[in-house]
Amino acid sequence: MENNNNLDLSSISRELNLLLKITVMENTGRDKSFDSEMFNDIDWGLFLQLARHHRIYPLIYSKLKRINKKYVPHHVIESLYQEYKKNTFQMLQLSGEMEQISKLFNESDIRLLFLKGPVIAHDLYGDISLRTSKDLDIIIPMTDLEKAEEILITNGYEKENQPNFLNEWKWRNHHIAFFHKHNKIQIEVHWRLEPFPSKEPSFNELWERKRTSTITRSPTYFLGKEDLFFYLVSHGARHGWFRLRWLLDIDLMLKKGLNLDKTEKLFKKYKRQHLGGQALILASQLLKTPINKRMKFLTAGNRSKVLSEWSIFFIEEMNQFNYPKEYTVLLKSKTQIFLTKMKAFYPDSRDVETIKLPKSLHFLYFILRPFLLVWRKRRKNAK
Repeated sequence: MENNNNLDLSSISRELNLLLKITVMENTGRDKSFDSEMFNDIDWGLFLQLARHHRIYPLIYSKLKRINKKYVPHHVIESLYQEYKKNTFQMLQLSGEMEQISKLFNESDIRLLFLKGPVIAHDLYGDISLRTSKDLDIIIPMTDLEKAEEILITNGYEKENQPNFLNEWKWRNHHIAFFHKHNKIQIEVHWRLEPFPSKEPSFNELWERKRTSTITRSPTYFLGKEDLFFYLVSHGARHGWFRLRWLLDIDLMLKKGLNLDKTEKLFKKYKRQHLGGQALILASQLLKTPINKRMKFLTAGNRSKVLSEWSIFFIEEMNQFNYPKEYTVLLKSKTQIFLTKMKAFYPDSRDVETIKLPKSLHFLYFILRPFLLVWRKRRKNAK
């Protein structure tokens, strides 16, 4: 990357810096960047906490077991091994359920694409045990939501509670979760890649560019390369890149190669260049990812660097919820900011809880909404 995109990493802890060094270390354990002195004065409790938080403990274990054991305490290796083993079983379980869900939906003529989980672990890492996933994420056409819900509930899943006033949940959200009490698996059913009002490819476009995973015996479909890169970049940016696992996905995608013409077209069409730039800067600075000069269109201007600086803070602090307004505003286009503000004037289930009106008078909630917002805010402040 160009010098003007260099980030100040001086505040990164020794433990996080060691985690990053191990992550980029060659599998032989004899990488030139390896320095035994980096293992001195390490808070191994914090090191393990960081590995778990960033969800990269399987990869870290696979690297550490190849180096000289004198550098790392035995209990650290053993703890990572137990986490690695547990994750391997979970990924195998998710893979089996993924194939079963794919069959059920295909039999009911529901097109579905897997967004993350075992399919991208296999596609990017070549080994499902090296990446973590807590659930299965799928995307389907919105018109098939009711049919999908019926299939999942019939097969033992329970739907999370969602407010259903004026169908608000369908456009205020972009997915709904289903949980299976017996096998403890959660499935997030998406009908959009990102929350409204972001612009994104339609499901039909994603379906046309889909790939078939080789991880299962029966057909299992997932996003095309450029669509997956677009989605992972957007998802990582929305969450501040507070987990290094997402950045590792980007690193591997860039190393494996993308169709740069298609990538540029996609990011420019949906105005995500600044988010792509943020991902490139973070990957190159933290993981030493080689960046093709052809992708410099993503890092033009200062917006990507400012977003990256915020993300360094989130990564250091393990911050996953409290994103400041300055960051969220930088993510969005002017149109998105306007539509987000307008969304606040659309009634929701809290208005129904505040004042009960008969269904025939529900239109009045649009008029009452500003007053109800002010009333709830004053009541909250008074408490």
